Amino acid sequence: MSFFRKMKDRMFKSSSKLDEGLDAIIEEGAEAPEVEAEKEAPTAPEPEVEAHDERVEEAASEAVERPAPEAVETPAPAPLATPTPAVEKPGILGRLMGRSAEPKRALDDEMLEQLEELLIASDMGVDIALRVTANMAEGRYGKLLSATEIKSLLASEITRVMEPVARPLPIYPKTPQVVLVVGVNGSGKTTTIGKLSSQFRAAGKKVVIAAGDTFRAAAVEQLQVWGDRAGVPVLTAPEGSDPAALAYDAMVKAEADGADLLMIDTAGRLQNRADLMEELAKIVRVIRKKDPDAPHNTLLVLDATTGQNALRQVELFGQMADVSGLVMTKLDGTAKGGVLVALADKFGLPIHAIGVGEQIDDLQPFDPEEFADALVGLERN
Repeated sequence: MSFFRKMKDRMFKSSSKLDEGLDAIIEEGAEAPEVEAEKEAPTAPEPEVEAHDERVEEAASEAVERPAPEAVETPAPAPLATPTPAVEKPGILGRLMGRSAEPKRALDDEMLEQLEELLIASDMGVDIALRVTANMAEGRYGKLLSATEIKSLLASEITRVMEPVARPLPIYPKTPQVVLVVGVNGSGKTTTIGKLSSQFRAAGKKVVIAAGDTFRAAAVEQLQVWGDRAGVPVLTAPEGSDPAALAYDAMVKAEADGADLLMIDTAGRLQNRADLMEELAKIVRVIRKKDPDAPHNTLLVLDATTGQNALRQVELFGQMADVSGLVMTKLDGTAKGGVLVALADKFGLPIHAIGVGEQIDDLQPFDPEEFADALVGLERN
């Protein structure tokens, strides 16, 4: 199954939320399909009816000129006087067209306000929701639009916001390239490191992992499992050791082994804990004693279920560790996937990858168009 299909099938309670919400907005103020069909494609049997009526009148006058007992007593034939088939053709055609056409609704102020509220509820943020809907309305205000058309417009606007930040993790010629991975507790740092290391190893890169979460034995064990699976060595230190010292030693070891990449895990830390954030800043300072340009990449792993709190995490981790790129995980378990759009709009940091599950192929490079389609529930032919 392709990653895009997984996104469509598994990503986003927000996808179904937006999908259902957009359908409901259209249906709430939709014009009747048959009425619209008659407006857009009026049929023209009426001239035939008028001509038919003239023939009826001529026949009636002839009947008066040649009176006969039967003719006087018998009125004009009912089918000629009431041309039912000719009159009902537009209505029948309209109903047939209406059955196959999607309901449509005029894009007016009320509908725009409902769209804004729906986007804000998906954690897209107020500013970007207002701008997206304003762009959608440009040149289309007052026009009738179906839910599919609205989804297509919305996906196009989201794609436009996301395209500038859709960039893979850069690989530099200088080795070892040090990649520091940070984030709050439970964001998915350890599994992200394992998946990235496995993918880089499969691409022919020599990778070393440093288990910098020296306070949590489970994190070290999890990394070792991924290392064994990918054929990547995992450097560890005794529980409770200084993570900054481990990071420095790992750089020395990676350089000696000729590694292309050194992935350094760090302990999860809450962004509102000043002591833990300072510890992260210390790791960065120690790494730079070995290489002033390191870390060459600092990846912030974000849990999509945190919603708008992700904005605050980017801000604070950026101050402490000079974040260079983002990875967002757990998009399959949240209705708040729209926060990625808000992050792209506010910070402009590269989004290297997104994840929708636990398997290795559930973490893939970020594709803005596929993400936008999956977010709004748009099915393309």
